[in-house]
Amino acid sequence: MIRLTRRQALRSAAAFGTFAIIGRAQAAKPFTPSGSLVDAAKKEGKIVLYTATFIEVEQEVINEFRKKFPFISVEMIRAPGGQLIQRVKTEAAAGKLAADVLIHSDRGLTKGIEHIFADYAPPNAGDYLPESLVSPKLWPTLTAGWCIAYNTEITKNPPKSWMDLIKPEYGDGQIAQVIAQSGGTTWTRIMFERQMLAEDYWAKQAATKPRLYPSGAPCSDALVRGEFSIAPLVYNIVYPKERDGAPIKTFFPSEGVPIVPYGSGIPKTAQSPNAARLYMDWLLSEEGQAFQIKQHGNLTSLKVAPLLPEGFAKDTKVWVPKFAEFEALYGTWIEEWNKVYGYRQ
Repeated sequence: MIRLTRRQALRSAAAFGTFAIIGRAQAAKPFTPSGSLVDAAKKEGKIVLYTATFIEVEQEVINEFRKKFPFISVEMIRAPGGQLIQRVKTEAAAGKLAADVLIHSDRGLTKGIEHIFADYAPPNAGDYLPESLVSPKLWPTLTAGWCIAYNTEITKNPPKSWMDLIKPEYGDGQIAQVIAQSGGTTWTRIMFERQMLAEDYWAKQAATKPRLYPSGAPCSDALVRGEFSIAPLVYNIVYPKERDGAPIKTFFPSEGVPIVPYGSGIPKTAQSPNAARLYMDWLLSEEGQAFQIKQHGNLTSLKVAPLLPEGFAKDTKVWVPKFAEFEALYGTWIEEWNKVYGYRQ
């Protein structure tokens, strides 16, 4: 088994990314916006929300927001990440951008159009991990985190760490992986594997002949069906299945949890800027973050979590890649990953 010494791990963290510990969970503070913001938002009465999040998930968030602020209606426009950014670019270029809020999972893509966003920071801006931000205008309304999941009906000796996933005993297709180029979320995980576990982790993991899936949704469905026994998955994809009784167990490995902070913001051209600010402020508040953690299995980029998922120890480390490396290494490392795993588009 390959292990990093403490010195190697610290040197690697300094070069490539940041480990942080989300502090002990505490009760979420109720969200109490200023009266002037509420009055201004009430006059606008509506926001148009552009999102790359799944419709069902986003609708639950909207419904929770409207329990507190029923006078704000929310029109949702949903599209996959790349398509959504292209729509925003096209509308902005024509001076017809309709979005009041953009919620996006790939902070690299939103960083690329940073100029269209208004200056914005939530009231609790100082409570967020600095490494989760790529711009003072863009904020992690949602933070996804990686776990390892296994099917309890067919896994008799489940893994206990990331390094266990390179053991020969889990070979012959027992493990599944989401392909590297499926999006920024998976790219974060494969960066973590190479930078923080071992440089040859991919090669040793590929030697177990894992099954490859285009995204997390079909991979998690196949895990439930028992088509394989183990998979690293984004927790918010597999959590609802575990919660609802599927034969799945999940855990957060002790070596660290790669997290994926979103990059969300308010365009300069927002027609309802006050209602948009109210929505963003609520999402980023302890109350809004706690709802998303409890209901959807998200993590948080708050320094002190208002709630932690079951099995997430208070001293579990989270890892965020340095954004410059996240951008610069992508093309070369994706190509290398494809060769190592024998994947062809």
